[in-house]
Amino acid sequence: MAFDFDLVVIGVGPAGEKAAAQAAYFGKRVCAIEGAREPGGAGTHTGTVPSKTLRETAMYLSGYRTREMYGVAVELEPTATIPRLMSRKDAIVASESKRIRANLARHGITLVRGVGRFIDAHTVEVARPEGPRRVSGEFILVATGSRPARPPRIDFSDHIHDSDEILRIDRVPRSLTILGAGVIGCEYACMFAALGVKVVLVDARDALLAFLDGEMVEQLVRSMARMGIALRLGQRWTSVKREGDGVVAAFDDGSAIASEHLLYAAGREGRTGELDLAAVGIAADKRGYLQVNEKYQTNVANIFAAGDAIGFPALAATSMEQGRVAVCHAFGFEYKTSVADLLPYGIYTIPEVSAVGETEESCQHIGVDYVVGRAQYAQNARGKIAGDTEGLLKLIVARATRKVLGVHVIGERATELVHIGQAVIHLGGTVDVFIDMVFNFPSLAEAYKYAAYDCLGQLAAAKS
Repeated sequence: MAFDFDLVVIGVGPAGEKAAAQAAYFGKRVCAIEGAREPGGAGTHTGTVPSKTLRETAMYLSGYRTREMYGVAVELEPTATIPRLMSRKDAIVASESKRIRANLARHGITLVRGVGRFIDAHTVEVARPEGPRRVSGEFILVATGSRPARPPRIDFSDHIHDSDEILRIDRVPRSLTILGAGVIGCEYACMFAALGVKVVLVDARDALLAFLDGEMVEQLVRSMARMGIALRLGQRWTSVKREGDGVVAAFDDGSAIASEHLLYAAGREGRTGELDLAAVGIAADKRGYLQVNEKYQTNVANIFAAGDAIGFPALAATSMEQGRVAVCHAFGFEYKTSVADLLPYGIYTIPEVSAVGETEESCQHIGVDYVVGRAQYAQNARGKIAGDTEGLLKLIVARATRKVLGVHVIGERATELVHIGQAVIHLGGTVDVFIDMVFNFPSLAEAYKYAAYDCLGQLAAAKS
């Protein structure tokens, strides 16, 4: 059977863009379908780029980086609006969309705008303003992403928001309740607190960001407290209602919180409902996510899925790799057959947190004997220059082999610094690598050497 294309990609976010480019790079005919006006997905238009723009604005306007150095704090205008604070966002989003379009064009990829749905295992019909269009492909990749979960008991209107549209509010609120203290909730809590908003962050779980090393979480909680964020864990909401000019959230312990605005950030769900999966015999789970095997292949052999549409970890970086790997398996390209097991986490709170590899808790759980090395930014010349005296870089090292097992950083440039340690772990390196390396001075990266010396001190003490 002759197909219009070798590959049809549904959704041009991080996974879809990279998958399409990967196939086209090896000479395959590719069609990419995107329902939004511009490509890029939620990461470009409603999530990552806009929220990180607000984060940078908040840090600049609050004087977060400079108040300790110069004793200067900038007061935000009472009339300040989110659109004004994010004036750079539109330009950045437009630039990203332009880059993605150029990448698709450079690879000779056909971009079709519209909402796609399955007709059969090889055919997708695209609903377009000018009329439907059908395209066929030998392989199809679903990369439609995710959307915020919206419980039916919450009336999302006026002052009640989800994480995709919170930044459309017309002005900075006086107070904000955030339901859900996952990554998104914690990031927004810090951003709004830095802008002077009174923030209450609530979660039904008893622990914050449990996948992180406990020491990093403790330090982040202390930083949040200094910013005035009230953290309430172990509380489950029972109702959310508009009252007067604000919102009241009630909880199972009988307490209630009144605030001007409320953000519901407790989970997301796969954006797969419009695909008509039943037409090809694929079923999404109750949260709309698709099940795939290690090749990112669904139960239909020629249909693959990647990115947020398959759930955890739902990170842009991993989504890109999943898309590439899925295409390699589809066409038998052998150069890249799996996504690395070693996945870094980047959390853009204030301060930012990044981690890769084992934590102290995970080492204890699996029974690995380890030592810990720490380097404080307060003892680092570049840390002092940057005004970050609270940052911390932490190494987890196997006692028996001296191999680096985990790297954890909280503070300025954490999401950049973590990749140095990631490379050493990926290559099976020992803590001695950091001792042998010469680092720029002054640099935050130099903290690796002093954390390594801290580890060596413990290893030497154990032998004596």
